[in-house]
Amino acid sequence: MLADVQRGLESLYRIDTELDVRDFVVDEKARAELAPAHLRSPREQLLVSENEGELELALFVDERALANLAANDPRARLDDGNLADFLLTVEGVSHFVYLAWRARRKRSVSALELELQAEVDKYVTCLLLLWPQTGGVPTDLRTRLFDAFELEPDLDREERDRYLAANSNARAYAARLEARYATHGRLFDMLGELRWFWRQGIREKLAHIAA
Repeated sequence: MLADVQRGLESLYRIDTELDVRDFVVDEKARAELAPAHLRSPREQLLVSENEGELELALFVDERALANLAANDPRARLDDGNLADFLLTVEGVSHFVYLAWRARRKRSVSALELELQAEVDKYVTCLLLLWPQTGGVPTDLRTRLFDAFELEPDLDREERDRYLAANSNARAYAARLEARYATHGRLFDMLGELRWFWRQGIREKLAHIAA
């Protein structure tokens, strides 16, 4: 599933990281060894280390989530039984792809930028999966993704503010995508918009959403 999500995102945005996310996946034991001082152990986590211009990445995704997706393929049916685990997986791969592609181009990335793009990626990926499954634009998708959520209780204030900012901006952008493109069946135009948005920096993205 990890490789399929990576191929889907890279195809969607017409980019190539020249990497295979599976080569960077670690289990819980390896994560603990790589980040022994990290206080949180979320079900998805991208570990990043920069040293003398070299970037090292490791991705942890809960094995139970991946097992559920293997048994309940979201490409066949995306529903309450696999949605949460699918979103978890898309978020991890989104972080990996976004950071890897920008690192190759010597472009800096903020934590907010990573979270915002991951929220957009989750929405768009679900939309593209559900569209043929439901026969149209799912009317409750934005609500399920951006309203029906709970933040982890052990987040610090900075993390909470960042996640809430990413959520609210992604929700606004998703509403625009639906109003301008999806509800009118303008899929090709929507993909062009998304590819442009993906290549912008955080300032440009926030300004575009605000406008």
